[in-house]
Amino acid sequence: MNYELIKRPTYILEEDKLRRNLALIKSVADEAGVEIILAFKAYALWKTFPIFREYIQATTASSLFEACLAYKGFGAPAHTYSPAYTDYEIDDIARMSSHLTFNSLSQFNRYHERAKGVNPALRFGLRINPQHSEVETLLYNPCAPGTRFGVRSTALPDQLPSGITGFHCHCHCESGSDVFERSLKVIEERFSKWFNQIEWINFGGGHLMTRADYDVPRLIRLLQGFKERYPWLHVILEPGSAFAWQTGPLVAQVVDIVEDGGIRTAILNVSFTCHMPDCLEMPYMPTVRGARILQEGEEGGYRLGGCSCLSGDYMGTWQFDHELQIGENVIFEDMLHYTTVKTNMFNGISHPSIALLRKDGVIETLKEYRYEDYRDRMD
Repeated sequence: MNYELIKRPTYILEEDKLRRNLALIKSVADEAGVEIILAFKAYALWKTFPIFREYIQATTASSLFEACLAYKGFGAPAHTYSPAYTDYEIDDIARMSSHLTFNSLSQFNRYHERAKGVNPALRFGLRINPQHSEVETLLYNPCAPGTRFGVRSTALPDQLPSGITGFHCHCHCESGSDVFERSLKVIEERFSKWFNQIEWINFGGGHLMTRADYDVPRLIRLLQGFKERYPWLHVILEPGSAFAWQTGPLVAQVVDIVEDGGIRTAILNVSFTCHMPDCLEMPYMPTVRGARILQEGEEGGYRLGGCSCLSGDYMGTWQFDHELQIGENVIFEDMLHYTTVKTNMFNGISHPSIALLRKDGVIETLKEYRYEDYRDRMD
């Protein structure tokens, strides 16, 4: 679909593509005998939760508001992990969680009895640091030297503190099953001596099983093999990107074309810093429909510029298959994960609308933003 009728910035979630991902994820969970849950840090469009509930039963949270969204919006207690819980939030988080994972033994000692008093059914976990990750960008590497995440095997006592029933480990980012295989080997080498003391293990996110080149059968074999070795462990995965991977674009419009020093910039009514922050943080170069990225030394094309006053709010350069015109759409592919959860209103710039392309071909607007949304952030 080319979305000619869309004339304002809009994230468009395509239901058919979302269901395709959900069906694949459910098939992995069923065949491998594991639980796969949605990580809100990558995707949290609550108006689509009824679709998710047809395929999965739980979600994962990393804050009080995410735990609220799980409990009140998704309709099930959260699997919650936070680098640091606080005195003023721990009670509410505990009340709305089924699993509560601590980042350190000191946090466990400080809060587990209090949390258990609020919710006697809580299962407590401890985040472990395998000191192994193949994530090359340090900003996204949870096991980088000096990390604040998790406990090394050398810092664990032979007997885990009473009450800890699970481990949580996260060391991937949009990774393949080959990476998981190598990570799993390290995790077992360093932490399997404690496996007979726990009941569940969460292998975190970053398992991009819905990517076209992902080796899904290999992932299933790895999980089945792990469960054969440790049949008493309930295995959990909590990908975020995998659920929303390639489920829809961000549609923007050209509002002006300017030139300086031989560089043409198509100024859009969206912002990279406000609406696609990973493009500047990672940096992650998005795919633009009908265009290719020019390599160094190639001439022509357009730099794509955002509408904020940040000098660096641009990406590029792209060569389109035609000369751009003011008012036409520019479509950024695969923009549903790590975007809607990260957008901000810097400069007073509105969020793009959010829409659902339903199976019947109708585009349903889920949310439009107005001045009050910006104003109320300052209340």
